[in-house]
Amino acid sequence: MTEWLIRHFVPDADNTTSPAVRSATGQLAGIVGILCNVALCLAKGTVGVLSGSVSIVADAVNNLSDASSNIVSLLGFKLASRPADPEHPYGHGRYEYLSGLVVAALVMAIGFELVRSSIDKIVNPAATEFSAALVGVLAASIAVKFWMAAFNRNLGRRISSETLAATAIDSRNDVISTAAVLACAVISHLTGIDLDGWAGLAVGVFILWSGVGLVRDTINPLLGQAPSPELVAHIRNKIMSYPGVLGTHDLMVHDYGPGRQFASAHVEMAAEEDPRESHDLIDNIEQDFKTEDSLIVTLHYDPIVTNDPAVHDMRNWIDRAVKDIDPRITIHDLRCVPGPTHTNVIFDCVRPSDLPLGEDELRRSVAAIVSKHYPRTVCKITIDESYVSSQQ
Repeated sequence: MTEWLIRHFVPDADNTTSPAVRSATGQLAGIVGILCNVALCLAKGTVGVLSGSVSIVADAVNNLSDASSNIVSLLGFKLASRPADPEHPYGHGRYEYLSGLVVAALVMAIGFELVRSSIDKIVNPAATEFSAALVGVLAASIAVKFWMAAFNRNLGRRISSETLAATAIDSRNDVISTAAVLACAVISHLTGIDLDGWAGLAVGVFILWSGVGLVRDTINPLLGQAPSPELVAHIRNKIMSYPGVLGTHDLMVHDYGPGRQFASAHVEMAAEEDPRESHDLIDNIEQDFKTEDSLIVTLHYDPIVTNDPAVHDMRNWIDRAVKDIDPRITIHDLRCVPGPTHTNVIFDCVRPSDLPLGEDELRRSVAAIVSKHYPRTVCKITIDESYVSSQQ
């Protein structure tokens, strides 16, 4: 069913990095969600009112909220597909993150309302009528929501969408909450113990907790979270795969919305090679990222002296030695400027963001290690911050 909908309503569906495909996929998910949730709301609302069940009525209102969330998602994908303009040269892709945040906020609001109405039912109990229609509509709702969870999860994975992932989790929550309502209705009917309010309370707390997680997941991209380890590894491995590249560092990835990522990095190449050839290779690497990965990458050329054994040995020794402070610390861009009384050793040192040592403390610690092994040297150290996860 999912594949059939994708093939018939999403043109060029296999090109998952295309903004047009993202927009069409998001709109498909939104329209399907609106139709399903409105139908479930009407069915459950009717049965809930007739049976006097606060948990079923709350479940119906939850479906109405889900339909509102689908409208927000639909609008978010539509706005995110707008092209760049002079005021927003990086496009409008972050609208998708904002719509995901609104969906998460709506999930929390529904959880809070369900907790409130359930407590009221516990304090002021009222009889709940049990019927075949009640069982039928709740069972149908579980089946529909289970399919919707799989449907949105599938679409979300295809286009790497946090909004659709949040919608899938919300549908999964609905499966759990409706199943709990159905189970309590059956138990109450068989035992005569009214569990309607308690079932609603448990479901409401669960939805609230899930909403907190959704808010965290959708707000992280807006705050500038570290790029995924898979993306970092792919960029580094691809750069290092080109002949003549000796190393890469200072990788930075900026996220302006799904499919709108920009990256920059430094590329180390032999200083003895023709700089025009090195520059040409860097241009080719940038172009390959653009055509093969839809990723705009800007690379900086770092010439490295490779025909001086003493500098080579010093670079390797310092790189190993600083790991006694922390295994994640690295150095790069090392060069030596000899003088009559001492040699200036100039290099950059990458500091993990969670390192207990501050910049000045790290600089002094590294300089002490180097000076102890190379007494005639004076270190000129620039501390760089790591803009990818310290674990990467």
